[in-house]
Amino acid sequence: MRDFTLQTYKMLCLELKKHEYKFITFGDYCSDAVPRKFVILRHDVDRSPERALTMAGCEKELNIMSSYYFRVVRSGYDEEAIKRIADMGHEIGYHYEDFSAADGDLQYAMETFKANLSKLRQLYPVRTICMHGSPLSKWDNRALWEHCDYRTFGIIGEPYMDTDFSVVLYLTDTGRTWNGGDCSVRDSVEKNRHCGCNSTSDIIDALDKGVLANQLMLTVHPQRWHDALIPWFRELIWQSCKNVVKRNFLMKQ
Repeated sequence: MRDFTLQTYKMLCLELKKHEYKFITFGDYCSDAVPRKFVILRHDVDRSPERALTMAGCEKELNIMSSYYFRVVRSGYDEEAIKRIADMGHEIGYHYEDFSAADGDLQYAMETFKANLSKLRQLYPVRTICMHGSPLSKWDNRALWEHCDYRTFGIIGEPYMDTDFSVVLYLTDTGRTWNGGDCSVRDSVEKNRHCGCNSTSDIIDALDKGVLANQLMLTVHPQRWHDALIPWFRELIWQSCKNVVKRNFLMKQ
């Protein structure tokens, strides 16, 4: 089975449904009583919003809802795609990177955060935010909240700061693998347990064996998942090059 295709992603979602995981948005997790067994599908739309739209449509066909976090930059922002994804019933959030974009200038970062959040809220009543890792920047975007409280902006949650990762198992496709800790600069959590899943097939096998946690958060970057061979290979090569750069960056820290 070729990994990181839309067909493989559908298989993963169907397996989760088969094993009776309830699909909830991150907003649901923050505001509602959660079921005993659930999965939060979180999508960081770093670029290629058209891929996010395709993935959202697949999820709609499977009758599952998820959370899509959009950057407000040219490569990741498309108002029509955002509106269509929201119309399908998915949650829209802000994938913020204001602190790194402002090169650590707190005042300017807060100004752009408020402006970008307001821009997104013209399309959807955004209640949750999620930091963009900005892996080649020395600035961690979460540092904004050392100086103010995002709840003052009507935000109810931020995944890295409001998820109990001692209970919720975190799996992310960062680095084009589900266990890419050696090439993940900031997309990681301290309390997370190691489940040994490197590929999507590994996750499916763990589900079939009944050894996966009952509460999951899966972070999926839609631009990585292609059925067609040419864009699939292009993403493979691009991500492999990025991983080398990120590993070198981590070694210098």
